[in-house]
Amino acid sequence: MARDSSGTRPSEARLRLLDTATRVFYAEGIHSVGVDRIIAEAKVTRATFYRHFPGKDDLILAYLRRVHEMDRALVEAAIADNPSPVDRLLAVADSVAQGIRSPGFRGCAFLNAAAEYPDDEHPVHREIIAHRQWFLDTLTAQMAQVHEPTADAAARHFVMLRDGAMAAGCLFDPALVAETFLHGAEGLLRVNSERGTAGSTG
Repeated sequence: MARDSSGTRPSEARLRLLDTATRVFYAEGIHSVGVDRIIAEAKVTRATFYRHFPGKDDLILAYLRRVHEMDRALVEAAIADNPSPVDRLLAVADSVAQGIRSPGFRGCAFLNAAAEYPDDEHPVHREIIAHRQWFLDTLTAQMAQVHEPTADAAARHFVMLRDGAMAAGCLFDPALVAETFLHGAEGLLRVNSERGTAGSTG
């Protein structure tokens, strides 16, 4: 059974609030959803909400951290399950493509939030940047094992391909967008892999 915030697991009420926020913030946007609706759909009292989240921003940060952990789990699994850096990066790309093809997809939660929180001093914006830096750093480390001299540029290229696919995936045919993204990622990795092979034999 779930315990309260003093225990090792969050309370059921906090989980309901976070589950509700995750669903509606992603589907409808953050600014368009008020605290009253979260409280009503989570079936908790206002006092319970404020006991777990002193304000809406605290709930938004918890939502983004949950999405980050889900993304991180997918990337870490792709890295752990594949022996070569190229295969790891292809598996990361495949997880992105699967997300684009999934029901209810409406883009990247972090890019969506960034559009609503442009102030780079806002805690929500800083959370978005921290997530994106983690993703870039992770890709760069893997790209360095493919071809270190171009790792930084290749990782940025991968992120831009991914960002474009995430934006297009909720506007156009998601299957076609996912396929196009995968072809782009495969081409990027092929070029850098060939550079790495040439460097090791030169």
